[in-house]
Order: sequence, then C-alpha cells, then structure tokens
Amino acid sequence: MDEEIEIPPFFLCPISLEIMKDPVIVSTGITYDRESIEKWLFSGKKNSCPVTKQDITDADLTPNHTLRRLIQSWCTLNASYGVERIPTPRSPICKSEIEKLIKDSASSHKNKVKCLKRLRQIVSENTTNKRCLEVAGVPEFLATIISNNGVDSSMVSLSDEALSLLYHLESSERVLKNLLNNKKGGNIVKSLIKIMQRGIYESRAYATLLLKNILEVADPMQIMTLKPSVFTEVVQILDDRISHKATKAAMHVLVTICPWGRNRHKAVEAGAISVIIELLMDESFSSDRRGPEMAMVVLDMLCQCAEGRAEFLNHGAAIAVVCKKILRVSQTASDRAVRVLLSVGRFCATPALLHEMLQLGVVEKLFLVLQISCGSKTKEKAKELLKLHARVWKDSPCLPRNMILAYPS
Repeated sequence: MDEEIEIPPFFLCPISLEIMKDPVIVSTGITYDRESIEKWLFSGKKNSCPVTKQDITDADLTPNHTLRRLIQSWCTLNASYGVERIPTPRSPICKSEIEKLIKDSASSHKNKVKCLKRLRQIVSENTTNKRCLEVAGVPEFLATIISNNGVDSSMVSLSDEALSLLYHLESSERVLKNLLNNKKGGNIVKSLIKIMQRGIYESRAYATLLLKNILEVADPMQIMTLKPSVFTEVVQILDDRISHKATKAAMHVLVTICPWGRNRHKAVEAGAISVIIELLMDESFSSDRRGPEMAMVVLDMLCQCAEGRAEFLNHGAAIAVVCKKILRVSQTASDRAVRVLLSVGRFCATPALLHEMLQLGVVEKLFLVLQISCGSKTKEKAKELLKLHARVWKDSPCLPRNMILAYPS
C-alpha cells in the first residue's frame, strides 16, 4: 500500500493480523484465513480455537464467501491507494470425490494404481487438500494397502507408494491414534516393521519416520507390549545408516519407548548399545547436536539396567566415546554422559575400570564440569563419582597435583 489507510478490523485474520485471502469458518463460528488456521491446527497440532479457546470439534473448514467478496470489493475500491485485489481462491478438493476415488479403487489393481496416482497429485497441490484427504479416510485406506504388503506380491509396489503418501500426508495426532488402534486395517506397527526389515531403501526410511510419528501418540500400555522385533529393526536402521533423517527418527523411537516396562532390556538384547557407540564415533552423525543428545539419553536409560552396563563395558571404546562428549555437544549431552559414567562407576567399579577411566581423562573431565558454568545436577553427579572413588584416584600418581589439591572432600 502506498498510503496508510484504515483496514476494517474484521478483514484481518485473528492469527496473522493480516488481510484474509481465503477466509474460512471453524466449528466455533470464528473466521480465520485458511493458511493460518490450518497451520495452527495441523502443523502446530492444536485442537482449540485461538479466539474462544473452545475445542474445534469438526476439522472441516467452511469458506466464508460473503466476507471474501466484501474484502475483494474493498480492495477494488481502494486500488488507487496501492491495495492489490485478492484473487478468488481455488476451491479445495471435494470430500465426496475422494470417497468415490477410494470406492472405485476396490474393483481392480489397475484402479488402485490410478487412485494412488491421483491422490499423489492432490497431496502435492496444497495443505488444504491434505486435510480433506484426512477427513475422507485416506490415511486408513493407505494403511490397509500397506498391511497387505507381502500378502500379495502385486501389492508390494502399491504398498511402497501408499507408504510414501501416508508419510507426506502429515496426519494429525487424532488420525495417527486411529491408525494405531484400527485392527480392521491390520496392525500398522507390524506392517511398518515388516517394511523396515525387507523393504527397499526409500520405503525403509519412510516406515521408520512413520513409526516415530505413530509411537509418539501411543499410550504406555501399547508401548510396553511392543514385540522384540520392533527393537531389532529400529536398531538395524541405526546400524545401516540409510539416511540422516531415518537415523534420527530411529533414535527418537528409542527415546520414546525405552523408559517403559522392560523395553530397556529389549533394546539391549537388540544390540542398541554397541550400535549407538559406533554412531557416536561417526563425525557425520555428531555434526548435528540433536543426534548425539538423543544417543546419550538412550545410553543413560540403558545403563540403568545391569545388562546395559555389561554391554556398555564390553565395547572397548565406550568410556572414551562418552567422556569425549562431555562439554563438547550440549548441556543435555554432558549431563547424560556424566550419568552414564556414574552408573558404571557405581555398579561396575573394578581396579581395571577405574584405571581406564583415569587414563582416558574421565577424572579430568569431571573436574572441568565442576569448574565451569554447568548445570547444578550435572555438577552433583560429577562430584558424587569423584568422591565415590577418591581413595583410588586421589592417590594415583597419574593425577596432576593441582587436581589432588582441588579434589572434593
């Protein structure tokens, strides 16, 4: 706009505070710009109306044609002030059209291929279409195709396409929970694990990313009853390092599921500790701090059980790798690394282990933690470990005199 002119307040979206280009009404009766409310509901994963704070019970967004025409007329009247006319938005895909597409696909394999191709086009057009597909039951339809992978060899390529589509739909939490609880369409977790085990490279990555999203919304009982095969395949994805995103997603899965029940034991039995230590030795994995942070969180959880500590100490580089991450990645990583060392130092201390920790610089790192700006809990853990083995480390000729004098009492 060339000059300041007063914009009618009801033309402004309550979220963006900008003139609405595609005003839509939600179930609470408030009008928002489509792009803003969709971002709020689906990207932000919120289900309440920003203005009224009431729950939005219906995901359908009703176009406010009257308000849009008023805005367009106002823009035209104020064109001389540099106001650009807002174009009429393209109508979103119709729910009934999607339902017919799904129904017709049941008649033949050819129609299924045609259906998935059309769904791919619709998904790529805009976010609005994704939400319409969700309301029309497309995620459940795709999950059924994925579950038939392996039952019928002709379904394998269809399953790969359905898997990719389901991931790019970016389904809401409600839909992900429905997929997890919908036994009619097959066990979605079991289907994804099967693809992670035998699928092509790209499909294994998509299956891992979807598994992460689904397990994030699972309830504790569902997580506690996960089969050992889930842990085996997640660890295998970590070991194969098929892509950076898949590796991070697999690590995120372990962060989500390891705290529950006997899942720590299942992860240890699947070989998680050795694979994680090897990952931490990979510079490309450590280039992004989130990866090492999650790895240290998982190691901390697994070292809280005896089997985990035994596997940790079985890896020749474990102590050195964890020690190196202290004060090198982030506060979270440092805290978890100190906790790991405290776990093994408290329950597995032998003269050989204590000597190794001294030789590898663990004691020096613990002193650094006490001296620099670090979290109070991390300092407490470091001090506890130093005091626990003061008799061995304080009297060692390997320890510099300045550290002996500063040794916590």
